[in-house]
Amino acid sequence: MQQKIQLRKKYFNLRKKKYFEIDKSFFLPLIKLTRLKFKKKIIKIALYYPSNFELDVLKIFEFKSFSNQDILLPVIDKNNLMNFFSWKKNDALYVNEFGILEPIKTKPKVPDLMLVPILAFDKKKYRLGYGKGFYDRYLNKYLKQFKNIFTVGIAFSFQRHHNLPVNRNDVKLDYIITEKGIFK
Repeated sequence: MQQKIQLRKKYFNLRKKKYFEIDKSFFLPLIKLTRLKFKKKIIKIALYYPSNFELDVLKIFEFKSFSNQDILLPVIDKNNLMNFFSWKKNDALYVNEFGILEPIKTKPKVPDLMLVPILAFDKKKYRLGYGKGFYDRYLNKYLKQFKNIFTVGIAFSFQRHHNLPVNRNDVKLDYIITEKGIFK
């Protein structure tokens, strides 16, 4: 546990120090993956609203093929569980207790594609998040029911760590995309 705490601090500071703006071309590999994976035209895509020097996934709206999709954002409930709700780019957002922007709660939806924020990742496609376990709990719960949630971590290449400590609740991602391409 202490090792994860130290890694979180290290990679948060590294991301803050080395952060840079990306352009929409960052997401070209994601477009290719999405076309290969999904045959239907409209899918439910779970994003995160970027904060704390997270990679700006909102650039995805610059692609017409993504701006027409059912976009979802996470909402943290009082019982520390996360669910996803529909959101359109100009809809109002509210600040939660962690300082994260959230959409209005409507009917929760299970995503087809989930873009996951990352503090650090390794070659096995495990990620280190902020330590509250929201994404891992959500995926552990819903991957049993909906085995087809496609998970893609979004990070800078400098966030790669050789081998992260992993426990039984940590969920391995399907892919990780950085400015240098896709980690399969």
